[in-house]
Amino acid sequence: MAGLAFSIACAANFPALVLSIVWRRFTTPAAVASILIGTVSSLVLICLSPTVQVDVLGKTLVQIADAWWFVPLRNPAIVCMPLSFVVAIVVSLVTRERNADQTFDEMRHRVMFGSQPATNVEADRTGLGAAYPVQAT
Repeated sequence: MAGLAFSIACAANFPALVLSIVWRRFTTPAAVASILIGTVSSLVLICLSPTVQVDVLGKTLVQIADAWWFVPLRNPAIVCMPLSFVVAIVVSLVTRERNADQTFDEMRHRVMFGSQPATNVEADRTGLGAAYPVQAT
């Protein structure tokens, strides 16, 4: 059952996280759509899988094997994660954000250098060359 929780997390969070780090064109509506589609598709496929139908609800595999809704996957991440990636890419290509480039550059700076503001280093008044950070203007 713990694998199913990872399946939901994988399909819902991983595509939005990876694309927001590496793709400048990735938009907020695409992240929301990717997370929603990943979560909902994982939950639906988990409910229709033998893990829930057989192990939790107590049905036999013979009873549900011929049902039209039966999904023969124990872990739906192999289907839901690529679906989430596709939705994120399509929605990003369809939508635009005004300050996406600037926001991407700011986020990349925070990832590389932390959340500290940009600083200048000036020598101290003693002339020994010791440096201290000063807020950039």
